[in-house]
Amino acid sequence: MDAAVDAFRMLSDATRLRLMWLLSHGEYDVNSLSAEIEVARPSVSQHLAKLRMSGLVQTRRDGRRVLYRARDVHVRGLINEALFHADHEVSGIPRHD
Repeated sequence: MDAAVDAFRMLSDATRLRLMWLLSHGEYDVNSLSAEIEVARPSVSQHLAKLRMSGLVQTRRDGRRVLYRARDVHVRGLINEALFHADHEVSGIPRHD
């Protein structure tokens, strides 16, 4: 339960959720993420450090760059389901089981 609460806590920040949405669809370096979400690079770096420490993000080196991505299929699924749920809430799309 504690690990799940920690994950939801990390995702409760709008900037981190936007980062995770991108990272659930591919790999990005800090500069690319910063440009995509229009947030200063130092702030993006701080958010990524928190996401990495919480186990939601993993990294790999590509030369001098560090590439970030969502850790696994479970994390990607969590992000997708949360945003699909939000889409139903906002758009009025009928609910389904």
